[in-house]
Amino acid sequence: MLNYIFSILSSLFSGAWLTIEIFFWTTVVSIPLGLLVAFGLHSNLKLVKAILKFYVWIIRGTPLLLQLIFIFYGLPTVGIVFPRYEAALVAFIINYAAYFAEIFRGGLQAVPVGQFEAAQVLGLSRWQTINRIVRPQVVKIVLPSIGNELINLVKDSSLVYVIGLGDLLRAGNVATARDVSLVPLVLVGCVYLAMTAVLTALLRVVEKKSNVWK
Repeated sequence: MLNYIFSILSSLFSGAWLTIEIFFWTTVVSIPLGLLVAFGLHSNLKLVKAILKFYVWIIRGTPLLLQLIFIFYGLPTVGIVFPRYEAALVAFIINYAAYFAEIFRGGLQAVPVGQFEAAQVLGLSRWQTINRIVRPQVVKIVLPSIGNELINLVKDSSLVYVIGLGDLLRAGNVATARDVSLVPLVLVGCVYLAMTAVLTALLRVVEKKSNVWK
């Protein structure tokens, strides 16, 4: 049994590395993009606000799996072609940016309006107000929700198997079908649990450090 486990670990770790890559790039790009969309939703420009609301509504109202299939299999019919890896990143970034935008929007709404008015009275610029007053409060408010989304992202990354990417779940499925054994799937579950456990521990550390009121 141990020999068999060691024989498939390399393929599982290779798939896990792809999962980590998708998680990393989605996080790095979608969080800042979501923040920009959140500020856009608070914009006084009606056209910009309407477009962003429509974008968030479409993305949150349709499954990520459908979006992934649409980008990889659907867009080529109109001449827009993405390689598999890039298609996965585009789908995940667009999807998670919409969810992060809603999280940040809720965080911005939780900051009392009086604090914006007080900042104006003190002569602070819009950037100073956002950076010194709004940002610390919003970060503290949204961190738990951001953390939940990041944990979901680790698990959602398994959806890339539908476009043929060799992620962790695909590696486990291949080994299971080839060897007619449930061991690879059990190992896949253990790897996912390990990744989410590490991420959860890191998020708790970040939350404690961001708690400036204690």
